[in-house]
Amino acid sequence: MKRIGVTGHRSIPQEAHAHVLAGLRAAFHGLEGSLEAFSSLAVGADQIFADIALARGAELTVVIPSSDYEDSFADAGELARYRALKDRAVREVRLDYPHSTDEAYYAAGAYIADHCDRLLAVWDGRPARGLGGTGDIVTYARSLG
Repeated sequence: MKRIGVTGHRSIPQEAHAHVLAGLRAAFHGLEGSLEAFSSLAVGADQIFADIALARGAELTVVIPSSDYEDSFADAGELARYRALKDRAVREVRLDYPHSTDEAYYAAGAYIADHCDRLLAVWDGRPARGLGGTGDIVTYARSLG
């Protein structure tokens, strides 16, 4: 089974949305056989990735950073979207953090990087704004090769 994961920004500018969508779709092109997709299902890149992975028939593994992760969603619509994707997951990995801290987000990103063969990054190339941001996970994944 091929394993593919994602790290990426929550906020994707409207003018970049089509480019991100095309890039994520292209990353799945040519992948044959069974796939496992890893995502924390955050708003933005994580959810776009999960939609594409599920459409390609991948088994979705959700990596939940903390016990209160659902509190990080800004409104009822975002939470409903998260729950709908989570309900389609085959596996759920819950990390042992009580609160959604930077450390919990870093641990979730590192878990995804550690467990996939390919990590897709939807990233603007800038340093992370806090521990566990996309830039940090890209740096971590690069250290793994």
